[in-house]
Amino acid sequence: MRNSLYSKMFLWMFLGLLITFVTGYYVSTNVNMLYNIFSTNLYWFIFLAEIITVIVLSARLMKMSKGGAIFAFLFYSLISGLTFAAVFVLFEMPSIMYMFLVTAVVFAIFAFIGSVTKMDLSKLSTILFMGLLAILLCGVINLFILSDTFDFIINVIAIVIFLAYIAYDIQKIKRLDGIVPEDNLAIIGALELYLDFINLFIHLIQIFGKRNN
Repeated sequence: MRNSLYSKMFLWMFLGLLITFVTGYYVSTNVNMLYNIFSTNLYWFIFLAEIITVIVLSARLMKMSKGGAIFAFLFYSLISGLTFAAVFVLFEMPSIMYMFLVTAVVFAIFAFIGSVTKMDLSKLSTILFMGLLAILLCGVINLFILSDTFDFIINVIAIVIFLAYIAYDIQKIKRLDGIVPEDNLAIIGALELYLDFINLFIHLIQIFGKRNN
């Protein structure tokens, strides 16, 4: 994969993460916004908007104009930050910063593995997708049974799956290099790696993060 593509992809990914984290922090310091988002039905509208946006993005990014793709990705990063505020409410800031650093290091390791491995990771596609669906289903079930042990198991499995997704997505982007226009491919890669990073971070901090009193 060309260095120019790497540079653009990771730059957009970093910008997306920055928008999400800054938005989340800002919302966490605003009591009225926190109440309006998490104590009303607005949360579910935002959550639904996140899902719809990421589905549309995944399906349309290759066909969008450069400007449209960038706007859509940054918009998704912004609305994700609204619900990400919960992280800043639930966990201490030093713990958040430490887990962000840990996530970044682990992410870099598996991104490197994905870029150099000769193994065809595309064979993992179905397994990873089924694992992702299983995590979502188990998470919904645990909303009713509220088992700490079950929650721990879900988080551990999720970490393994998203580590594999990092390497898988890097290799997939490499395969598309030269087929999809570079600017669009950079946004596609940024979105997929952004999702991998955010999900890995969330599951890591749920296990190792120090909660606020």
